[in-house]
Amino acid sequence: MIEIVEVAPRDGLQNEKVLVSLEDKAELVSRAIDCGARRIEVGSFVNPKKVPQMAGTDELVGMLPRRDDVTYIGLVMNRRGLDRGLVAGIDEAGAVCVATDTFAMRNQGQTSIESVGVAADIVRAAIEAGKGGQVTIGAAFGCPFEGEVDPAHVVEMARRLAEANPREIALADTIGVAAPAHVDALVRRVVEVIAPIPVRVHFHNTRGTGLANAWVAVAAGATVVDTSLGGLGGCPFAPKATGNVPTEDVVYMFERSGIATGLDLDRLIEASQWLEGVMGNPLRAMVTQAGNFPAVALGRDG
Repeated sequence: MIEIVEVAPRDGLQNEKVLVSLEDKAELVSRAIDCGARRIEVGSFVNPKKVPQMAGTDELVGMLPRRDDVTYIGLVMNRRGLDRGLVAGIDEAGAVCVATDTFAMRNQGQTSIESVGVAADIVRAAIEAGKGGQVTIGAAFGCPFEGEVDPAHVVEMARRLAEANPREIALADTIGVAAPAHVDALVRRVVEVIAPIPVRVHFHNTRGTGLANAWVAVAAGATVVDTSLGGLGGCPFAPKATGNVPTEDVVYMFERSGIATGLDLDRLIEASQWLEGVMGNPLRAMVTQAGNFPAVALGRDG
């Protein structure tokens, strides 16, 4: 079995031009729960002037149903964001560091190593507050500004982050440039360095390799996969960083292969169709367009 983290309410929506109401965001979270999602990235506590779609996240968290079996994750970039998230009532803080200096400066105003220190501090503070804390290493497979990223640097970042004892460390292909062989090699190295802390992966399907990368990452030892309903997604600070891997497509791939995800694919398709109506256009998930298989049980004469 693998664990799916549903990121549509945050990473999925943050780059969309259509501003989604808090009511529809709350409905999106509710539908994700009905589909079986138990960890959901509900929003980010950042400056709404920089990411308008994330305005009102504090209020949104207060609108969500409280359940002992559901974890609400809030993205936080600094201690101020963490404090906001704690007051709002998040269950887990998602910190971010970036694998290159240029991207880290544009995204957070820090060098790559400085962003590691800040992320580790956020994790420690979240744990001290009685909450969960995890970290994502952005641009781990390639940078829109510097190009190739040294895998050894990413491994060293993960090693330093592990000292803060996060729930997990994620490797993010922020701009969708990773290929399966690269993913296999890097995930295996990070798994070895940070064990027993789990490795999570976050892939964008920008160049059509997202599903293959998710499959290879799990085979290499990752146990948690970020997905976004309908394939929504992107990064406002990374050019052409289009959609995340769709939840429906990832669930179909793993479930058909005998690997449980805990999610109901038929309900996911229904939720994705609803989300298409909210966004006003078709989404990127292939399974939602094609339908589940088998769609219905065949009769004797089928």
